[in-house]
Amino acid sequence: MRVLVSDPVSVQGIELLQKEYEVDVKTGLPIEELIRIIPEYDALVVRSETKVTKAVLDAATKLKVIGRAGVGVDNIDVPEATKKGVIVLNAPEGNTVAATEHTVAMMLALARNIPQAHASLKNGQWLRSKMMGVEMRGKTLGILGLGRIGSGVAKRALAMEMNIVAYDPFISADQAKAMGIKLVELAEIFPVADFITLHLPKTAETKNLLNKETFAKMKPGVRIINCARGGVVNEVDLAEAVEQGLVAGAAIDVFEKEPVDFNNPLLKLDQVIVTPHLGASTAEAQVGVSVDVAESIIAVLKGEPISTAVNMAPMQADVLEVIRPYFDLAEKMGCLAINLAEGRINAIDVEYNGEISELDTKMLTTAIIKGLLNSILT
Repeated sequence: MRVLVSDPVSVQGIELLQKEYEVDVKTGLPIEELIRIIPEYDALVVRSETKVTKAVLDAATKLKVIGRAGVGVDNIDVPEATKKGVIVLNAPEGNTVAATEHTVAMMLALARNIPQAHASLKNGQWLRSKMMGVEMRGKTLGILGLGRIGSGVAKRALAMEMNIVAYDPFISADQAKAMGIKLVELAEIFPVADFITLHLPKTAETKNLLNKETFAKMKPGVRIINCARGGVVNEVDLAEAVEQGLVAGAAIDVFEKEPVDFNNPLLKLDQVIVTPHLGASTAEAQVGVSVDVAESIIAVLKGEPISTAVNMAPMQADVLEVIRPYFDLAEKMGCLAINLAEGRINAIDVEYNGEISELDTKMLTTAIIKGLLNSILT
């Protein structure tokens, strides 16, 4: 079998793949060249640069699995891959610590004006009295999204004696309480939080989640941290809120357009700290995601189970052909279920009847769950 690595990934992951398969590393390919050569490969490894479009998938007649060395799969047409029986997997744990630590670092830098103080001192200015900061102890941190990174930030914030309130529609109050966190509705966070950090994917529901209206409802002098996804915070509205004094400052690692437009109003404000999407940029994280995705690809190609597929579970080819027509139906049923449900969902039961119940239905169950939880999986 052959594996194509089309984006730069750490050599440790490539070496794992080379022990099992023929591996070609071809980065920076034009889309036309990728379409031309992809029919030769059984697996594809990407980061965020390669766009795996419908046209690429149409040409990928042998492709069995796409591995994203990272978390977000925005650059992959996941629904089309699912229709074609191609497993899409990611590496959700490899960069968790890096992103968590970067968030905390940004929050601390924001609280103590560290980048501004550094720049002024390097520029020959001793502005000690103008760089007054705030302490973390006793402050309220609002966390939007309690996944791996959000909960990791909470753990570290609790160690600094902060009070934590959080919003996440996909966990229970008991789960949050066990972490020392008070789970509340989104609107309840705004008037009480001194700091708000986002750890949500960019979806139709979360796009521009923080905007002019929500900034107006926030505690005066709030500080915003976004190391999650660009577009979740409306950048123009945030800049205006900072200029008006509604928001004391912000620390932003991700932008709606990347590389960032250097005319972005956030870049012109001294109260806003910015970094060029460095959340996962540690040596350890890059090795971690590379190794994780390589191990998962090897498992898929050997027919072994994995836990990091974002669209389906692996199964035998003959079974796949039989159940393939049901993929869209299963996902739509999940989407319908979440819209009919009331309150929080603690468990999901899926029952099959008729001839299909005699087949391996893991993939259909995964499609149902994907539809049900679509707002956090897309």
